[in-house]
Amino acid sequence: MSTATAYLGLELLATAVVLMDGELRVKYVNPAAEALFAVSRRSLLEQHFPALFADSSPLDSLLRQAIREERGFADQDLILTQPGHDSLHLNCIATPVELPDAALLLELRPIDQRLRIEREEQRLNQHRANRELIRNLAHEIKNPLGGLRGSAQLLERELDRPGLREYTQVIIKEADRLQALMNRLLTPHRLAVEVPVNIHEVCERVRSLILAEFPEGIRVERDYDASLPDFRGDPEQLIQAVLNIVRNAAQAIRRGGRLAGGNGGEIMLRTRVARSVTLARWPNKLALELQVIDNGPGVPSDIRDKIFFPLVSGTEGGTGLGLTLAQTFVQHHHGVVECESQPGRTCFSIVLPFR
Repeated sequence: MSTATAYLGLELLATAVVLMDGELRVKYVNPAAEALFAVSRRSLLEQHFPALFADSSPLDSLLRQAIREERGFADQDLILTQPGHDSLHLNCIATPVELPDAALLLELRPIDQRLRIEREEQRLNQHRANRELIRNLAHEIKNPLGGLRGSAQLLERELDRPGLREYTQVIIKEADRLQALMNRLLTPHRLAVEVPVNIHEVCERVRSLILAEFPEGIRVERDYDASLPDFRGDPEQLIQAVLNIVRNAAQAIRRGGRLAGGNGGEIMLRTRVARSVTLARWPNKLALELQVIDNGPGVPSDIRDKIFFPLVSGTEGGTGLGLTLAQTFVQHHHGVVECESQPGRTCFSIVLPFR
């Protein structure tokens, strides 16, 4: 196999790959490795790889031994520290190779990325189980609701005292409210209608709705990457997903009363390119990331790990469906939504593939 052919197959991998010669000089890095080390390929080539990191002697010895004995190794918790950067905790697989100018191939994957993939798998499985449970429950509730509403209407016709109709109206209205709730539990299974979508148009629509719903005390700021291209998606589902998350943030700010920094409530909509991410088990060289950041009180610690579960809510009187629906719509687009929260800063991140 030629070196050029070997390199071509590594370009699209989400795993960082480094090829080095017998003297541990870097001969090739793929784009994922550039992103991992936050250094351009040109700056890395011909550099002595271990010398790029602090306390490099053990790494140098380990790599030289792998080349000398022609035997690879795997390190489940390799720590590399670049001067001026945070330490990288990596899974590392070293494999001797026979290429004209390369003797060793390193595959490097951040442990947090591995945990993120495992967490996504677990969340997908849990989400499917929850959806099936909720669908069955919703179907069981819808039928008696219709009978309850119909009986209340018949009873109302027989009442000779108008004052008593107030009570039948309560029954009818509550039955209608529960019917609408059941419909919301069932409707997310509509297939997405894919058309070209501009994420900033989605954000601006959501921003206008939130400012109308919360006219005082909350600012919605923007930090957009104008270079992001359009992608294919269902605009209505995406608007609803982002709206549910931003509305959740606004309600948390309002519920929190005294706000971080004393400057009032602020929600930031930020768009960026995400590089070398795995979504729905598929590696993506580039993806779109939308962050919804607020300065509210944070997600209560007792529900932080369950906020995407149906019927779990941190708001008194909330249905606990907003974030569940948001997650469902994002998953329809082969994306993920995650949350990091502490008092004064909560960040929901939606990551979507460019398709």
